[in-house]
Amino acid sequence: MLGLINRAIQCFLRDTYGPPLWAGVVREARLGADGFEPMLHYEVDQTEALIAAASRLLNRPRETLLEDLGTYLVSHRNGEALRRLMRFGGVTFTDFLLSLEDMQGRGRLALPDLELPELHLAEEGADRFLLTCRSRIGGAGHVILGLLRAMADDYGALVVMEHLGQQGEGEVISILLLDSRFAAGRRFDLGARAV
Repeated sequence: MLGLINRAIQCFLRDTYGPPLWAGVVREARLGADGFEPMLHYEVDQTEALIAAASRLLNRPRETLLEDLGTYLVSHRNGEALRRLMRFGGVTFTDFLLSLEDMQGRGRLALPDLELPELHLAEEGADRFLLTCRSRIGGAGHVILGLLRAMADDYGALVVMEHLGQQGEGEVISILLLDSRFAAGRRFDLGARAV
């Protein structure tokens, strides 16, 4: 697995809880190094140990921690590039949802070794969707749920989402779009602004 995933967890923990917590996670997980190189390959077991150690030290359920990670990825100032990439998925939140199945392929265009979750969106009726997430990392659906919540806020959409757990080969998230223009979304321009 590409170290970019572990590096994202590292940045989330350091930015949110501080360097002392990160140092404790490194010790608890017995990683041997104090950080991850984004372009190197690591075993999935290291990612699992990292998440388990953080969950224990913070005394937070794994699912909650992973959802917070997903929110962090697109709402923290360090995640602006990812947020911009996600916003290219569409003008509305519904457009964005419909573009999710292409996320894995788009990621591989940029980084061929990047293992993003495989996503499949099924329309269940007017403004109702089921999103299935398949990944080698347990709980990746919770990361996607956090990311979706942050993106709904970014678009200004009022959405009810729930992680329904493992169903078949993937984790399933139910999505009910109540109002696509509930609030003013965050500003987004296709072109970067000149400073």
